Formats: sequence, C-alpha cells, structure tokens
Amino acid sequence: MRVKLMLLASAGLLALSGCDNMTSQERMVVGGLTGASLGMITAKALDADRDWVIIGALAGAAAGTVVAQNQQTKQCAVALGDGTYRLVRC
Repeated sequence: MRVKLMLLASAGLLALSGCDNMTSQERMVVGGLTGASLGMITAKALDADRDWVIIGALAGAAAGTVVAQNQQTKQCAVALGDGTYRLVRC
C-alpha cells in the first residue's frame, strides 16, 4: 500500500513540472489539489482513521491554495473561502 502511495505522490510531483505557463488562478487550483493530495497521503501513511484523512486533505488544500504564487509579478493568490481569491505581495 505504501509503495502505491509513494508512486502516486511521485507522479503528482512530476506533473507539477508542467505548471510553468499557468495563470495565477490556475496555479491556485493546482496548489489546492496538490495540497489536498499530499495531506491525504500523509494521513494514510500515518495510519490515521477516516476522520483524520479528511482533516489532512482539507488542511493540505488550504495550505496549497495559500501558497499559489505568480512568478512574474511576485504575488501570491490567497483563497477567501467563497470561491474568490485576492492577490497579495509574497
């Protein structure tokens, strides 16, 4: 089971290399999905019960969304929780 999780995590990290020409909003979405995946994988690797897996995925999504960054403008996209986001200086 752990080998499958590690392969999934590695595949996700390799997929991130294609994020070079994305918009700020696209980076935020990718950051949120990546954070949720890593939070879930970490909780599963630690043999957490189902509630902690969900909490890990939500926490990872929140962290991944906050750290979405536009490399050209040096701005970070921060999710406001209502489907919108705001740009702040990183």
